Amino acid sequence: MSVDQEEVSRLCERLDREAEQSGYHLNPNREFTRGLVEGLLQNEERYGYWACPCRLADGVKERDLDIICPCDYRDPDLEEFGTCYCALYVSQEVLDGRRKLAPIKERRPPEGAAARGKPLAAKGGSPREIAGLSYPVWRCRVCGYLCARDAPPEVCPVCKAIKERFERFL
Repeated sequence: MSVDQEEVSRLCERLDREAEQSGYHLNPNREFTRGLVEGLLQNEERYGYWACPCRLADGVKERDLDIICPCDYRDPDLEEFGTCYCALYVSQEVLDGRRKLAPIKERRPPEGAAARGKPLAAKGGSPREIAGLSYPVWRCRVCGYLCARDAPPEVCPVCKAIKERFERFL
């Protein structure tokens, strides 16, 4: 499966621009980053979505939602290790050379997205009803952004995750 290198370049530029606008940083090793972006594009061609190129995707979007880039594990990995699992995203410390990249543990449960926790629930009515909210609250599973509206946004305004990455929170 061959990916058009111009398409890789365009996506690298777009991801870099979006990452910086959102307070994130792509790996400064451009050759390495291009390889990961090529993997994202190959997975998009295979599955129809950007499954993490460093993990085995199931090929069923609902079961792979937690590993669609940016994955649900990016922020905790950046905080603890200075990089996400595949090292596409790095912390400011890594970018500045104050921290070296090192292998990190896999946070994803062996059962994949199905093993992740469910949204909040409460006895005696929905949490939304208990809180007196007129709209459901949606949470971005990638960055934690919350919004109260009828449906989640098409794209998270903070991390640019797609609509399917939101879960009903309240």
